[in-house]
Amino acid sequence: MRTVGLIVEYNPLHNGHYYHYQQSKKVTEADAAICVMSGHFLQRGEPAVVNKWARAEMALHMGVDVVLELPVAYSAQPAEWFAYGAVSALDATGVVDSLCFGSESGDIGWLNQAAELLHQEPEPFRALLQSELKAGAPYPAAYSRAVARLIPGADAEELAKPNNTLGLHYLIALHRLGSSIVPQTIGRTKAGYHQTDITDRQIASATAIRKLLFEERSLSGIRPYVPPGTLAILEREWAAGRAPIDWERYAQPLLLQLLHHTPEQLAGFHEVTEGLEHRLRRALTELPTWSNGGPTVESLLSLLKTKRYTRTKLQRTLTRILLNHSKQELSSEVLRRGVPYLRVLGFSGKGRELLKRMKKTARVPVLTKVTEGEHPLLDLELRATSVYALGYEAPGPRDLFRDYYEPPVQL
Repeated sequence: MRTVGLIVEYNPLHNGHYYHYQQSKKVTEADAAICVMSGHFLQRGEPAVVNKWARAEMALHMGVDVVLELPVAYSAQPAEWFAYGAVSALDATGVVDSLCFGSESGDIGWLNQAAELLHQEPEPFRALLQSELKAGAPYPAAYSRAVARLIPGADAEELAKPNNTLGLHYLIALHRLGSSIVPQTIGRTKAGYHQTDITDRQIASATAIRKLLFEERSLSGIRPYVPPGTLAILEREWAAGRAPIDWERYAQPLLLQLLHHTPEQLAGFHEVTEGLEHRLRRALTELPTWSNGGPTVESLLSLLKTKRYTRTKLQRTLTRILLNHSKQELSSEVLRRGVPYLRVLGFSGKGRELLKRMKKTARVPVLTKVTEGEHPLLDLELRATSVYALGYEAPGPRDLFRDYYEPPVQL
């Protein structure tokens, strides 16, 4: 059974994702698809609009056969570690033959060329990167410019596009892991990653769809842009008070964390770098006067944002503070080991057969129940679920400890 691996967030799953899924199976001639999906907290440092079980269910309705969870240790990371964690999970299954990712360029050739050169981070590249960082560029821009200066003909602007950046790091991860997985890419079509306006009758970016959700506070506007399964699941979760989730649902617990820690203690959290702990504390004293519920996360982000500290960097920092993730827990030594287990969030009938194979081929434990495994990164996951549930309208004990109760979704 030829199997393609997909790395996804599905926040929420929309028609563009369905196109990518169909094309991925077509170009790789795959019989089955396994996706590694971020859990409750995502790569740009945002909480998912709906919980991980609902999004796994969306994926299964679309046709994915197995949904594996990307641990929060990797899911809310910059591109390098996000990609490394996800690729390490696909590689660890022992059943994935190919990886197919979306990109703005649709051309894997130049991305592969760059990955072959960069996977060992040669000294000339490190020097160029430090030069760009010292000039004040935020890390993503500094990285792209350093690559362009190192590789003749490379285009920094093209490389800096979000899906091209992730694609490059998927390829670098494959090299670093010595993986036999064959990469392919599908050109992104009709809607850009960050595009907030809608220019097509059927395809819109997840960013634009979320914008519609929060501005209109209804599901009617997104109906043309998502599959029926996605819409039905969102309707159910919305009615239950479990969606749509955004940062403002966590303003109070985040503020408590920030007020409870000294600058020295804040410096111990993952992603708090370059004196950001002092800027965080200073911003608390400058928050505008508020009413009706207290300060907003948006007002805090506005005070924190600079040319050096991008919104995405700041959101990831606030995520780690909210979840109480220390630098020690998420050190490069820990992350370099790759995923220590494969957590199954859902599977189809065909997926059941794949899981039987994985039980024999996987290089790490395959977990269908959290009680089957024990690991510090799994502990972080259980805590993340409890914190995420605080964003529900009326969370109960079963929501806070849902990881223990919820079996994998089955279709």
